[in-house]
Amino acid sequence: MNRKKLQKLTDSLTKTSKHFNKFEVKCLISLFYNLVGDVTERQGVVIGLDRNAFRNILHVTFGMTDDMTMDRVFRGFDKDNDGCVSVTEWVCGLSVFLRGTLEEKMKYCFEVFDLNGDGFISKEEMFHMLKNSLLKQPSEEDPDEGVKDLVEITLKKMKFSSTSVSASFPLLILELEEQ
Repeated sequence: MNRKKLQKLTDSLTKTSKHFNKFEVKCLISLFYNLVGDVTERQGVVIGLDRNAFRNILHVTFGMTDDMTMDRVFRGFDKDNDGCVSVTEWVCGLSVFLRGTLEEKMKYCFEVFDLNGDGFISKEEMFHMLKNSLLKQPSEEDPDEGVKDLVEITLKKMKFSSTSVSASFPLLILELEEQ
């Protein structure tokens, strides 16, 4: 990418990125193009990180190993659903992922764990999230049973009578913190 294009892209992304300054945006753009490799820009060709490259970054950089979670994080970045994370999606995604407000991060996490995209986190989705988030301890108890118990306790503590948590969950968390 020539210097003039880089400057224009940096200026544009700095305006849309709430959490990075101009220097940081420029560094993230450079990192993106280093990760993508030497690709010649052509009209109509999407330049970006495909699912496998992105998953590799999540694994190496953040230690993620769960396939479903990595795919959901990828979908959270790939806003236009073209199967590729563009430089704009990269900077905007990292803005929330690394420096977002508590509310932005909660909304993002909700999107990641709402596996079927219905606006609710069901018991099954909560089970999957907790099962892959907790460290496995050597014990006599079946770990899945322990996670099921934890889901039930969580739902009871939240005083939800339904079997799912709605998209208003992040707002509920903020209200509880303010009290």
